[in-house]
This record gives sequence, C-alpha cells and structure tokens, in this order.
Amino acid sequence: MMMKYEEIMRGIDQRIAEGKLKPGSKLPSIRSLSQELSCSRNTVIKAYDQLEKKHLIYAVPKSGYYIVDSYLSRKGNPKANKKIDFLSAGPDKQAMPFRDYQHCINQAIDLYKEDMFSYSEIQGLYSLRVQLSKQLQDLQVFTPPERICVVTGSQQALHLLASLPFPNGKTNICLEQPTHSGFIESIQHQKAVAFGIERNSRGIDLQYLEEIFKHHDIKCFYTVSRFHNPTGHSYTNVEKKKIVELAQKYDVYIIEDDYMGDLDTNLKQDPMYAYNPSGRVIYTKSFSKVMLPGLRLGLAVIPEPMIKSFLQAKYAADLHTPVLTQGALEIYLKSGMFHAHIQKMRTMYTNKGMVLQEAFKTYLRPSSYSCSLSGFYSTIELPKQLKATKLIERLKLEDVYVDRTNHMYLPDYKKENIIRLSVSQVEVESINIGVKKIAEGISRLLKERR
Repeated sequence: MMMKYEEIMRGIDQRIAEGKLKPGSKLPSIRSLSQELSCSRNTVIKAYDQLEKKHLIYAVPKSGYYIVDSYLSRKGNPKANKKIDFLSAGPDKQAMPFRDYQHCINQAIDLYKEDMFSYSEIQGLYSLRVQLSKQLQDLQVFTPPERICVVTGSQQALHLLASLPFPNGKTNICLEQPTHSGFIESIQHQKAVAFGIERNSRGIDLQYLEEIFKHHDIKCFYTVSRFHNPTGHSYTNVEKKKIVELAQKYDVYIIEDDYMGDLDTNLKQDPMYAYNPSGRVIYTKSFSKVMLPGLRLGLAVIPEPMIKSFLQAKYAADLHTPVLTQGALEIYLKSGMFHAHIQKMRTMYTNKGMVLQEAFKTYLRPSSYSCSLSGFYSTIELPKQLKATKLIERLKLEDVYVDRTNHMYLPDYKKENIIRLSVSQVEVESINIGVKKIAEGISRLLKERR
C-alpha cells in the first residue's frame, strides 16, 4: 500500500517523542527518508511542506530541514497552545532565519575580524550601503549609497530627526493620530511642538492637512505609509502623490517610515519616496519586523543638505552601529537569503491576514475594525461606553492578550476605546478562537453596563 504523507508526519512525531529526534536537530534528507520508507520523494516533500506550514520545522537553503526548538511544547503540551497572544508585535519566532543568520555572522567574523575591534564609519559600512541601495530598488526606492545612513534601529533615525534643524528653517512636527508610540516618546522627550491629524479607514483629511501645513510652521510630516501602526491601513498611490504635492507646495519635509514595506505583496504600490526622490521625502526602514528584532538595524535615506548634521547627531548618540551585525546583514542580503526569507514571510502574513479578516467579518460589526492583508496590525473600536483597559483585563482571564492604543496618541487626541491586535505571534488555527473570545468579551461588558 502506498504510504501517505500524513503517516510520515506521524512518524516524525513518534521519533521526537521517543527521543530519536530532538528539537533543533536536522531531519533526514528527502532522498534518504524516501529510501528508508520505500515511498516517493514527492510524498516526503509534501510531509515536510505541511510541517513547515505549521511552523514545526523550517528549511535552510542548501542545508536541509530542521525541527524548531519549541516543537515539543507546541505539539505535546496543551497548556502551551492555550495562550492567544495578539499583544506581541515582533516577527513570528518560528519563521525567523536563526540558522541562516548564524552562518552570516560566522562569515562576518572572518571577513571583518580586524574591523570589529576598531571604530568604524559613522554612516555605516560602505559595502553594506551598496547592498542596501540594491535591495531598496525592489521597494521602488532609488538612491546612491552616499545618501544611505545605517542606524541602530529605525527608531534611532526618528529620534535624531525629531530634534534636528531642517533646511526649511521651520520647527514644528505634524504626525498621524494614532501612530508609532516610539516617535511620540521622542517628541515628548524633546518637548517638540506637534500637531496631529486623524488617520482612519478613509485615510486622512487632505484639506485639513493642507491647513496644518499652511498655518503651523511645519518642518516635517511623519507618516507610516504602508501597514500603518496600529490600524494596518495603507495609503493608495493617489493619496501618497497628493501628500507629497502638498509637502512641496508648503515646503514641508516628509519622514516616511516604511518599516513594514517588505510585507507588501502588491508590487504596484509605491512608497512616497518614489514621487520625490530628490530629498523632500526622508525614507526610513527597519529590519525588526521581518527578521530578528535584537539586531537593531535600520537605515535612513537622508537629503544631501542634512547628511552632515545627521551624522554629527548619530556620532553623539553611539559613534557607529556595531560592525558585526552590519557585516552579517551585508552577507545576508548579498547571498539572496533575505529575498527568499521575505517571500516566505509575505505568504505567511498574508495567510494570517485573510484568516483574521474572515474572523472579523464573522464576529464583529463591519465598522468597528480595521485590517490589512498583511494582518500584522489591526484595531477594534469598542462601543464608546466601554474602555479598552476593562476589556483587556477581562480577556487576560481567557488567556487572550491584546494591546491598548492610549500611548499611540498625543494627549489632546487620546481615545480610550480602541485595542490593537497583531497576528505575528498567533497560530493560524487560534486566530478565529481569539477573535470570537474578544467579541464575547465585548458583549458581556455591554450587558454589564446595561
């Protein structure tokens, strides 16, 4: 009788339970396992493919398949699967390229061993900036390496830009509401004057944005153009172009935070930078949400007149970004590993995003939620009489964890009835269960209020 791929999956489970295979160890090659079990290679490939989709094993190019470190806890311990974590917003730990990057770090140690123990370029390794320049072309960002600054996470670039003087001589900042909490922290820490503009499923009010640009001495407008945090929304190309045109008209710079741009499956979507690459749009990007957050690596494409002052500010902050992580990223980009990893991440998050959208449609009122195809971020607006903190405490008792958005608003714009979800750490099969529990929690709180 022909062996089915499900039998191979059960056999791998049994080998792990018996201790013959351990978490983190390498699985038999497709060829050797097919010979051992007297089955076709396609059957083994399908079994491995299904295990990989469940994030129980992962593939390393030109090396083979490996068992994830948490395989036993995720397969055999029901309590480990009980927690539904919509709160954590880092990349899926089971999809992180640990082995690939370990290989790149080892190579970087050999390549840059002398440079590791001396001060490096403030702007970042030139060879890395060359690779970044090539990689950015896939995102429709065309810039020479000389305008790229390597930073210790994109948050460093944002923090420095919040305080730097701009060529237009203006002083105030405009930003979307809600927005990335790290930038709000920077503004408040530096006591900068900031004006907010609401962003929702309809985008932003462009007429109101023009009024702000016209009357409030705005030096820069901070925006997350794709997969906005926390709503998950993206601007259309038409909206992006109009915002850039307003910035040109009123001599305002744009800080475009595109740290989620790699997850965009629509290759026709452009960043704002594409509509004015000369320097009006300052483009920032991080690798935290798609790779390894602990690397703390990002980049900023800085206008030529600002490069000197930006580098002076960076020098005062940390001299230079660590050479080892820069060198490893250069090798990771150059080898093609990053491109392969991004394709995998796009597929995974798009799948999660579609499941999340269906769950929202099933359990929530149509106007109460935001969601994008990336699924990375989304929000649920509670009825006005409810507070997010009350629901969050109630959901914890159900082992469902979500985030509040209070810290993502300037003081004058705060809303107390919105929660944020991220599916990055949630198993696909748990998304529907989690959203159902959220909807039930809202219903119970409403009944109690009545």
